[in-house]
This record gives sequence, structure tokens and C-alpha cells, in this order.
Amino acid sequence: MSAGKMIAPLAEMEKRIIKLQSAMQNRDVGGVLIVQKTDLFYFANTSQQAYLYIPSEGKPLLMVFRDFDRARAESPLADIISLASIKKIPQLLSEYGYVFPRIVGMELDVLPVNLYFTYVKIFEQSRIIDISSEIRLIRAVKSEFEIEKIRQAACLSDKVAARVSELLEPGKTEVQLAGEVEGYARSIGHQGIVRMRLWGSELFYGHLLSGAAAAVPSYLASPTGGEGVSAAVGQGAGFKKITGDEPILVDYVFALDGYLSDHARIFALGSLPADLLKAHEAMLEIQNETMKQAKPGAVSGELYEMMVSMASERGYGDNFMGVGEKKIRFTGHGIGLELDEFPFIARGQKLELEEGMIIALEPKIIYPGRGVVGIENTHLVTDAGLDPLTKFSDEVTVLPVAGNHQ
Repeated sequence: MSAGKMIAPLAEMEKRIIKLQSAMQNRDVGGVLIVQKTDLFYFANTSQQAYLYIPSEGKPLLMVFRDFDRARAESPLADIISLASIKKIPQLLSEYGYVFPRIVGMELDVLPVNLYFTYVKIFEQSRIIDISSEIRLIRAVKSEFEIEKIRQAACLSDKVAARVSELLEPGKTEVQLAGEVEGYARSIGHQGIVRMRLWGSELFYGHLLSGAAAAVPSYLASPTGGEGVSAAVGQGAGFKKITGDEPILVDYVFALDGYLSDHARIFALGSLPADLLKAHEAMLEIQNETMKQAKPGAVSGELYEMMVSMASERGYGDNFMGVGEKKIRFTGHGIGLELDEFPFIARGQKLELEEGMIIALEPKIIYPGRGVVGIENTHLVTDAGLDPLTKFSDEVTVLPVAGNHQ
């Protein structure tokens, strides 16, 4: 993306802001101050260091600390001003005719405590409450504009998967292959940053893992972890050499103009043991049944329980989404500008699916000491069920060991 490129039109921003204003009015919130980078991009179409004030009625005010010229070029909002210090926010609001709010909404799910106390002093006449759930629920249902962006990202996910077959060779280390695949992704437009909302979570493109290394758990909220290159990272591709007859997991996110597509496929050099192929087919069965059931009105937690039951009925309950205490208690997640959006297909979740939600569904089997099989696709929720936006074959891609695939 070149500097100054406007990704979303003004009409798109206005629809989002109106939805938030409606949610604010339902909670008697006089104004919302957006500070988190992804939410700022969602409502103002810029990721510069800025603060977006949205009143319960009327036009928003974008106050930019750095860089003002870039923010003005990127955002379609009408009122964009320079900000010298966050302490000046109340003064600027007053100068621009805003009634000082009795209740201010902020993203308290991600706001650091020290910054929270700073804002408490700045808004000493107001009470600050958490507005993050309302924001995340609005973001969960995608517009046609967003769906098209994610569809484009999904197409590029498929291209990355196709490139793996050309680069995969025995003897390469995971991190060597990962670098080659990631370099290709970058060359076709990957933005390089994969944003997550959960504190302490981070991801660099995704996981490219082989054999037993793929089943090594990590701190990340994911059924796969990987050895990584050091304890400083603690996840992802490591220095293990890729060999024949083992599952190779390529679980990558493509990030295009902010929007994400999540995509996992299994590759193998030579062959895979029959029991691993059978387990993979079971994951495809679970995926396909969930695609039929995940219609508007379906309860996210009930879909999770259905998937867990299907895995148990097929004899994979002990290894589904992890093993023992390492088991992950979700089988899918919303995706958009962040990798961990609403809804979560997870235990105890009550959120009902709505048309226009985007879900990454990821049933996987983890075999410690052997590897991982399974699938992940990015889907659109429709009246007919889930429509997969990623199209690369779900089957295991088996390549010959001999020969050069470059």
C-alpha cells in the first residue's frame, strides 16, 4: 500500500460510525474515544498515531499526533486536526463545539492500565466505561466492501499454498522453507503484519511446521505451536529438517490492505501413513458438516460441541485440537482486520451467527511425536451455510521425494 492510499470510502466509514452511535445511545454513552490501532483503522481508515472522538450524535473528530499529512490523505473523514498532546483533547473537543460527555467509552479490553489512569485524569469530569464488546460485535458482521477485501486475501492464500509445492524439498529446514514461502507472499502483496487483539499474542505470517515439530505446543492460543528458532519467539518454524513421509503443516494468514485470510493445508513428500490420511479425512468430514450447520441463528458454542462430538465418534477425541491439558477449547474464530475476532466457535459461547460474518474453521488432529493433520479455511456465513473463500484443495498434497521442485 502506498502512502496516502485510501482503502475504504467515506460511505463505508459513515455506516460503521452510525452503528457505533446507535450502540452508544443504548448505553447512554456521550462519546467514544478510539485509540486502538485496528479500531482506528476500522472507523477512520488510518493507522497513524491518532485519536478518534465519536459523539453519540454528529460528526466524528480525528485528532492526529503523527503523521498528520498521512492521516489526512488516508482518512475520508471531514474533520481532521493536528494534536500536540493527548492532554489537549478536552480543550479541542470544546473548541469544536462538542458537549463534554458524562460517560466516555473506550477500548478497555486492550488499553494498558497506565494509559487508562492517564485518560481518567484527562476526562476527570467523566466516567470511562468499556465499549470494546460493542465495537467487536459491529466489526464481526462484514460489509460487502469488507467481504470483497477478504475474498481477495483468500485468493492470495491459495496462491501461497500452490507455491509451497514448487519450493518443498527434503533437507530444507522449516525456517528456510518458511522464508521462501513468506518472501513469495510478500512479493504478491502481503502487508507483513498480522494483527491480533489478545494481549501478548503475536504472529509472523503463520506456522510452517513438519512432522513431530508441528505437535510441539506453545503459549499461543492455537492447536499448533512449533519449536521456533529460539525461546525468545517460542513458536513457529524452527531448524528441523523436512523429511519424507511426514505431514507438513502450512498454516498461514494472508494480510491484504488490513484484511486477513486464514488458511491451513497439509503437504507430504513421498507418502503419509494410512492412519494419518484417515484422520485428515475425518477432519474434512467435520468441516463439511459444520459448513452445513453454521447458518444465521446457529449458536457458536453449540457448533463447537457438535464438532467435538463428531471427533469423538470417529475415535479422535483424545487428539482433537490438542492433547490433554494442552487441548485448545475452540475450533474456529472470526477473522477480519484481526485474527481473533467475534464469533468464537468455542466452549460456552452464546453468540449466534449472522449473515456476513467471516469464520476461519480449523479442525485439526495433534499427534505428539508424529505431527498434525487437518484443515483450515476462511468462510463467509450465508443463509445456506458457510461459503469457503479459500479454494485450494483440502486434500493432503503428496509430492514425490526425488527431483527438484523449484
